[in-house]
Amino acid sequence: MRRADRFQHFLDYFTTHFPEPKTELAYRSPYELIVAVVLSAQCTDKRVNLVMPGLLEEFPTAAHLGAAAAEEIFPFIRSVSYPNNKAKHLAGLGRMLTEDFGGEVPSQIEELQRLPGVGRKTANVVASVIYNQPAMAVDTHVFRVSHRIGLVPKTATTPLAVEKALVRHIPQELVNKAHHWLILHGRYICVARTPKCGICPLAPSCAYFAKQFGKALASKPIPTK
Repeated sequence: MRRADRFQHFLDYFTTHFPEPKTELAYRSPYELIVAVVLSAQCTDKRVNLVMPGLLEEFPTAAHLGAAAAEEIFPFIRSVSYPNNKAKHLAGLGRMLTEDFGGEVPSQIEELQRLPGVGRKTANVVASVIYNQPAMAVDTHVFRVSHRIGLVPKTATTPLAVEKALVRHIPQELVNKAHHWLILHGRYICVARTPKCGICPLAPSCAYFAKQFGKALASKPIPTK
């Protein structure tokens, strides 16, 4: 099957069945989202959502966070992964947001990446979710699902290469939604160890399914709507 056909099936299915996907991180402002995304690195959204209320009660704004030492932030996030490093990142994040950006979260990818603890993936999440920019954040789910389905070539061996391959084939107005579709599909269906191919709606156009279960099954007519 051509890669273009795989993309079309992927887009047709999700625009029909999940037209308005949302992040599973709980937030009420750009500040809260960027803090949550920094905490979510190699950690579940569920765990982050559990620690955020206490953290935000103590540090409700970037100024409060920036005025704190990492040691003061640590007790509120001790249950997430790598809490020592993340406490340092959050302290620096709060200071830079306050001193360089007037307490506001910037919208440009380049400016976001200046912030402590904010790499390209985190910057893309914020730009996509908050500012509706066509930014594709590539985490482990997006990387895995894109390769398994066959949306990106095997030569796309880095997150940036996957990002470029995806946005090349996804309409600009759907890129921020496709980010969520890929993450949620990887979280609940196309899981890492034992993908749930038997209930996967993308199986008819999936390269992994075709390889594992035979071309005869994978070549059945693809439902679109």
